[in-house]
Amino acid sequence: MTRQPVEPRRQLGQHFLTDRNILGVIERLGDVSPGDVVLEVGPGLGVLTEFLAERARYVHAVEIDRTLAPHLDERLRQATNVALRYEDALSTDVAGLGPAPTKLIANLPYSIATPLVTEGLDGMPAIDRWCVMVQREVADRLVARPGTRAYGAVSVLVQLTTRRVGFHAVARTCFRPPPNVDSALVALVRTRSWGTEYAGLKRLVRGAFLHRRKTLANSLDQAGLAERADVASAMVALGHDAGGRAESLSPAEFEQLAERLL
Repeated sequence: MTRQPVEPRRQLGQHFLTDRNILGVIERLGDVSPGDVVLEVGPGLGVLTEFLAERARYVHAVEIDRTLAPHLDERLRQATNVALRYEDALSTDVAGLGPAPTKLIANLPYSIATPLVTEGLDGMPAIDRWCVMVQREVADRLVARPGTRAYGAVSVLVQLTTRRVGFHAVARTCFRPPPNVDSALVALVRTRSWGTEYAGLKRLVRGAFLHRRKTLANSLDQAGLAERADVASAMVALGHDAGGRAESLSPAEFEQLAERLL
């Protein structure tokens, strides 16, 4: 029986990839090889899943929309190296997956892209490479430099943990339905792993950008993370004005700030 076309669910941020030329870009930026174990979030209709299964050793595909199960099962029925899980990726126990995934390669639903990447920096310690399709605005935040409008907490945490190795703009016409925003593929490789210090650093960085128009000292003081005078003193020690804002500090300087304040 021929299945009816699937209607993407906008409330889940579904925009199905239809341009197969993008798959080749994903393969290159993701550095996909026969020994890889890949985690894919939001497989949708399984176009990328099938492509990865033909090139990697194993694929864990996590999909929150159970109505897609018949379509995924049909497309992937001959792929013995794919494990489909119908659950929320943000609550998936990635550490418990076997074999353990070392790459996250996905066309991420826009609604979970930022938390999935940032929480995975320490929550998915085995992941050493990301190749993710995200909203262009999110992509710009991941790689933004200090002093720019896009620079924020996400930029700091990602750049303290990874190095960008690829960036590729993707047209809206590559999806069904076409999103109302531009997209981009971002490839990152892990440069460090975190211990218990990451939790405090993450709180500090997020608190620093809660009130972008305020001085860093005022922002951290109001967030209850550090005394205003202590922050001002640390800013001067780092070579900045005592009344400087969060966006003036580089990722490395945020780590130094945390060492002084926490």
